Amino acid sequence: MVKAVVGEESQLQLAEDRLSRSSEPAQVGLVIGKLNSALDRGFVFDLVPTPQNDAGQPACSVLEPAKDNKKKGSKSKSQTSDSSSNLLIDKDWVAEHARQVSRMMVGGIKVVGIYVWASEAAFKNSTMVLCQTVKGVAEAASTLEDDLDVRLLIHICYSPRRWTCRNCTLSSNITSSSLRPCDFKMGRVLTSLQTFKCLYNFDLRLPIYQEKTSKSDTLVDVLCNGISNYVKELRGAKAVIDGNLVVNDEACTTEGLHEVELLLPFMKDMYIEACSQKDVVGVVNFTGSLCSFSFLNSKEPISQAVADIKDDIIRSLQSRLDIICDEADEDPGPIDNGIKEAGNDLASEKPVSQLVLHSLRCISCAVDKKNCNLSLPRRVFVPWLAGTYICDYLQPSETLEVLKDHCVELMSMEAPNDASKILEPEEEAIRVSTRSFWDVVIPYCSTSSPTQEKNIEITGKENGQKTSKSPSLYFVAAVIILLLSVLVGFVFVRKS
Repeated sequence: MVKAVVGEESQLQLAEDRLSRSSEPAQVGLVIGKLNSALDRGFVFDLVPTPQNDAGQPACSVLEPAKDNKKKGSKSKSQTSDSSSNLLIDKDWVAEHARQVSRMMVGGIKVVGIYVWASEAAFKNSTMVLCQTVKGVAEAASTLEDDLDVRLLIHICYSPRRWTCRNCTLSSNITSSSLRPCDFKMGRVLTSLQTFKCLYNFDLRLPIYQEKTSKSDTLVDVLCNGISNYVKELRGAKAVIDGNLVVNDEACTTEGLHEVELLLPFMKDMYIEACSQKDVVGVVNFTGSLCSFSFLNSKEPISQAVADIKDDIIRSLQSRLDIICDEADEDPGPIDNGIKEAGNDLASEKPVSQLVLHSLRCISCAVDKKNCNLSLPRRVFVPWLAGTYICDYLQPSETLEVLKDHCVELMSMEAPNDASKILEPEEEAIRVSTRSFWDVVIPYCSTSSPTQEKNIEITGKENGQKTSKSPSLYFVAAVIILLLSVLVGFVFVRKS
């Protein structure tokens, strides 16, 4: 449980002024900040209102009892403070907002709860729905480094004007004891943040296994499983910050931008490992370079910045996959013509991310255009508050105008008009490609196994022609040539 919360005074005061000028009797939104279990403290950076839903309705409204003998007109704040008023919250829409906003967060900055602008009576009558909303937000914006089972619920009461903060326990059963009060005060939080940056190169080779009766492995399945396994390797990586190996939990006292380099232990080459696995039919090559930022509070140890960098790298990879899946669900159009093959009509109707890779094991041949290739969205960074950044992901065909729309809709902020202030450190897109089993093992294996011969035969049948000859055929050909040479030599000797 978080014992104390400190909010950025400048931003929270702006949020209060915005709310007091509005005519809305209630509003709900997201709390952006950071929770630290070691310090038992929380830090609030900003409040982001949840936009109207697709039907144009607000995410939060006041449900009042019917009143007789009242003139129709606009509802005043005194009316909304009736003891029987309740808050009506679109919990699913708030959770969806949290899911999309969490993608825009970088290391050390997260969605840590919700806030509500409402009267005291409406708040007290709606604790159950508020706790349910907090839980939905926590599930939608979950992170790998979640070591706290609580989120924040900030109540901004307008009559009388005051701020209160509560811990909301993320238990399976929401009860009246799920809310616990905690100390809340405003101060200067953003100006004390330290900035860490990491340019990280990776090259993952993920095996494609033979078709199982229980489940078919799509491209997304293989990538998700590979990223999940990669988390264990990344967690064990050592970090070098500004040229110095991080060996303890000392605080960072120097100013400026800190460069982070991750040192991973040597891992087995998946190409070589594939040679020894009988059920491997191919490999997915997942490679690229990504940029990660992390922001550390002055009271946190430097090891927290390293943990935030690692968490941000994995979340960034997962976010790109989620975007590909979301677009595939919205527009399941045909895949690239380079993958369209005769006898593979079913696969050609699916997006690349949903292709079943067992049926594509023969596609990766000498012609590059027949490979199954996919470029993931690139990450760009937008200036946010007091030198911090948020991010967004753009497809190769998208421009910075899409980024500006996302900032306005999701973060209620204006993106800078000067494109030079937007950072695009990822020069090349992260790419995914498939390779057949034979393409993988031929550089490393001088002899063939029964599994290889079987795979070669399957490849030849599926392509309609034999793409490679087995070693036994080479041996027979060599013997025939040798016999012919001996015969020709014998004929020449007799003539002479």
